[in-house]
Amino acid sequence: MLKRTIAWLGLLSITASVLAASITRAPLSEQGVEAILGRWDMTVHGADAPYPSWFEIIREGERLTGCFVGRVGHARPIPHIEFVDGQLTLSLPVQYEKLKEDLVFKGRLTGQRLEGTTKGEDGQTIKWTAVRAPELKAASQPKWGQPIRLFNGRDLSGWKLRDPKKAGCWSAENGVLTNRVPCTDIITEQKFKDFKLHLEFNLAEKSNSGVYLRGRYEVQIEDNYGQEPHSRRMGGIYGFLKPTVNAARKHSEWQSYDITLIGRHVTVVLNGQTIIDHQEIPGITGGALDSDEGAPGPLMLQGDHGKISYRNIVLTPARQ
Repeated sequence: MLKRTIAWLGLLSITASVLAASITRAPLSEQGVEAILGRWDMTVHGADAPYPSWFEIIREGERLTGCFVGRVGHARPIPHIEFVDGQLTLSLPVQYEKLKEDLVFKGRLTGQRLEGTTKGEDGQTIKWTAVRAPELKAASQPKWGQPIRLFNGRDLSGWKLRDPKKAGCWSAENGVLTNRVPCTDIITEQKFKDFKLHLEFNLAEKSNSGVYLRGRYEVQIEDNYGQEPHSRRMGGIYGFLKPTVNAARKHSEWQSYDITLIGRHVTVVLNGQTIIDHQEIPGITGGALDSDEGAPGPLMLQGDHGKISYRNIVLTPARQ
């Protein structure tokens, strides 16, 4: 009788342990994880100024996975995601030399947005917020308005510098807009939603630039003649979309982009060859002006990486 009682008590103990484990390791679907799945437009309230970021969370079976875009750089996987007791934790390994430890974002849902904290480069705690990224679905094919010549070929009318302290590093001469390194990005004063864009560019050897659509999605420009296509090389939507072929010419030769952006879907034609055909852009790319994806935005030309020249910049907006 005593042996049976001890065995019964042992069985109860084992059963209790199993039940406890099943509670602490409940399936993700039972933890309300649907509330944090999907794409999020993020704003980090840094010490110098707020800056944009972006992340996506996906469920794969009983595991959470996703990717993250920081202030600069390309989209990269998030190796560790937890959602426990209503708290979301995103952990990314050290990326920049200034960071001495992993980059960790912790936050909770407050209404329709996530709010939380992380640590800045100086080790101080800073706040961040995130809202769901809009789908940006187009109801129908747009009707196009009148073409707008964004660069008049004579001066910088209609443009402003991202960093006003770098005044004088962009100039206009003989129909060409060019930078003098070190420089900064240059931005149109006008903002646009859906559009068709034509521009021509000429980059120096080993140079690097980019065309930011709505100031958020970079179409890469780089000296990549003869190299394999890559999302971070010529023609790619930086870190997201890879061109089907490398249609780049050699440096110092004039080249052209014809780009159509409707909602999130982009078509890129490089030197007359379609290299990205109506593909969805998941989110903002590094270096974006903001993460407000639902709003119109300007055209931005990257000028802080190397020598670059532009001409014949013509944008045709969709009619509202």
